[in-house]
Amino acid sequence: MNILELQPIAATRRNHALEHATIHILSGYLPAVSMAGRANSRGFFIYGDLHTEALRQAVREAIQRMTAGESYLAIHPNCGTNLVTTAIFSATATMLAIAGKRRHLLDRIPTGLLGALAGVFLGQMVGLNLQERITTCAELDVVKVVQISRREIGRRVLHWVQIAHEPAG
Repeated sequence: MNILELQPIAATRRNHALEHATIHILSGYLPAVSMAGRANSRGFFIYGDLHTEALRQAVREAIQRMTAGESYLAIHPNCGTNLVTTAIFSATATMLAIAGKRRHLLDRIPTGLLGALAGVFLGQMVGLNLQERITTCAELDVVKVVQISRREIGRRVLHWVQIAHEPAG
């Protein structure tokens, strides 16, 4: 068995995909609302000032659309996977580009900037690929929403979407 298919990894990957799909859908309905999410094996959090019923409808729509084959909804360009991958690639490319003692540090800055740009470009491509192959799983036929709860912490709004993963059959 593939390690990505073991629990709780598989559940986290499906929840991560559903979190992304939900944010895609909410962003379409509420473009002015800033949102973020975080998934784990039991469900996912949505941070953002939105109504619970809007979230409930978006989760329902996300499951329906992904189950119908819209797996692209599992991938989000602002995912932490992309951000971390891009940062690592950019920092590594910059360090490699400016390494060495042959030239003065100021003379290495243009090369370092080119390295950083190359790292950003490659990091974004690799990050999207990592999401598709490793950090998300678009197969949502086994997920069931258990509950959605809202919590206000000062002026911040946090929703918890609890998910159960039922065996296929």
